[in-house]
Amino acid sequence: MKVNLIMLTYDSRILIATFSPWKNGKRLPTNGMVEPLVDYFSGRYTDVYLLDQPHPGSDILVPRIEVYKNGKFSKIKSSSFFVSALSPLLAAQNVSATQISFKLRDFLSVIDLVIGQKLKIDLFIGFESVNAIAGIFLKKVGFIKKVVYYVSDFSPKRYKSKWFNKFYLFLDKTAVRYSDATWNVSDAMTVARKELGYNMEKFSPQILAPNAFFKKEIKFLPFEKTKPYSIIYAGTLGLENGPDLAIQMMPQIIKKFPSASLTIAGGGRPEDESLLKSLIQKLNLEKNVNFVGFVPTNRELYELVRKHRLLIAPYKAIRESVRWYADAVKIRMALACGLPVVTTQVPPNGKLAEKAGAGIITKDNPKDLAKTVIDIFSNKKQYLKMMNAARVAAKENTWENSYTNALKKMGLI
Repeated sequence: MKVNLIMLTYDSRILIATFSPWKNGKRLPTNGMVEPLVDYFSGRYTDVYLLDQPHPGSDILVPRIEVYKNGKFSKIKSSSFFVSALSPLLAAQNVSATQISFKLRDFLSVIDLVIGQKLKIDLFIGFESVNAIAGIFLKKVGFIKKVVYYVSDFSPKRYKSKWFNKFYLFLDKTAVRYSDATWNVSDAMTVARKELGYNMEKFSPQILAPNAFFKKEIKFLPFEKTKPYSIIYAGTLGLENGPDLAIQMMPQIIKKFPSASLTIAGGGRPEDESLLKSLIQKLNLEKNVNFVGFVPTNRELYELVRKHRLLIAPYKAIRESVRWYADAVKIRMALACGLPVVTTQVPPNGKLAEKAGAGIITKDNPKDLAKTVIDIFSNKKQYLKMMNAARVAAKENTWENSYTNALKKMGLI
């Protein structure tokens, strides 16, 4: 393990490089931990810089620089003309998918900000490998003291193209090797890297920094104020996440509990939404399935989730899925809203929910999902036990704990 020679103080300068989707001039909530990172670090350190790189598919292209002084928002800057000059190329590839031109923009925007502003950074947090590698370069030339590679999604087989997947793994390996620490949202990422043959003794410490919630977000409704036999699916609508399985399980559940309902909250590709709506009609579930679509803010989403009795996270067991290694936010959200969860063998934190007594893992098919839900709703005593376990497990799952523990493991605080 690398020896730490610095400690963070109130006067330390922090730079966070991450991403956000932008629509109609607003940052969407499904972003690269922008709010928790800014909230945590700006409340503790004098100078915090956020380099927000718009995700492909956004309605803005040039990275946005936000400056926070003494815990308060100070000003907004834009990347220099040097980075802005990439706009025509970015506009031509502005589709929501991995785009090489956007990765080039991200790398250059970090270099441009630090060298252009002549910043001396005590701690750099780079979300995704390209940002971390830019930070590593700047550390080598004396602008940055410590580099964190922050990883929310990782899979040994993330891309179908073999050469592109090899390039992706090369970037990850470089970032893990030369950063001062790697923050993983799931320990399964460390296991995957070991299985790839990484010599972990030569690489940066692998530190668990799980997804979490603000304290004010962790709150619950009394059992009596939740809707009986109600289930919610909350998340993106890609079929790998199993929203179609949630719909297909409902006829069997309705046979046992005619008033049972399923709410589907989330956005996704138009073709996925169309398929799911067609499936609801095909199964004559219009009265029992409420398709609410994308929920614009986390506050509204959590308020919706709290009104239900059970959350379903029916991830499909697809070999190449990143969900085998990621930290499923919807499972943590269920607990933070006081709901038990039913999930599959895919997400690592499903096992944590089950161990805590707040969740049940079942197979990724409609029949087994339905049976599990029916069993839970058929035993009120067992349901209440799971509900209480969820609420106990959620109380310590805060961003403050996640980031404080990570910094302590680095020896920075």
